Amino acid sequence: MTFSTPRETLDELDGLLSAGAARLGRTRLVSIDGPAGSGKTTLARDLAERVRERGSSVEVFHLDEALDGWTGLDVGVGQLLTTVLVPLSDGRPGSYRRYDWVAKEWAEDVTVPVTDVLIVEGCGSAPRAAAEWTNLVVAVSTDAATRLARGLARDGESMRAEWLRWMELEETVFVRERVRERAHVHVDGVGQIVSR
Repeated sequence: MTFSTPRETLDELDGLLSAGAARLGRTRLVSIDGPAGSGKTTLARDLAERVRERGSSVEVFHLDEALDGWTGLDVGVGQLLTTVLVPLSDGRPGSYRRYDWVAKEWAEDVTVPVTDVLIVEGCGSAPRAAAEWTNLVVAVSTDAATRLARGLARDGESMRAEWLRWMELEETVFVRERVRERAHVHVDGVGQIVSR
């Protein structure tokens, strides 16, 4: 992605995040959920920079690193809940097994440290099972054609079939988890807040 999130969006999200007490042990949890190619990673990067500017420690967890490949969304969400969020809720570091997308196999274990803020980004990052720990849910969306074009620009035309299957899978997850209805803020594909 070539855009940066507008400063007013970052200021508003950081204000919402700071307004409430930490709910995940001493950590405030932000879930940035939405379909692949919608701009979640860019928003997570920019929000993390904004949080650091005010002197808070922050970690960004990219959920796609914990998926079991193109069909392993539930595996990634399971890792998020059981090996990342549960330990952090007790004030202990979390961890997850990283999936190597190039080798198409599991790689090393990765530690998720206890920080002031944890930003989880990725499709499935706002499961209802994590609601009690979550301070802020941000739903990011843009049109399917733009998302597919972004994905193919990153992964190559040979991945079109995987992307189309993935787009169907993720829509099932959004409906099941009611992400759009539960989100505190809705952001478009270039980082503008479209509704609260």
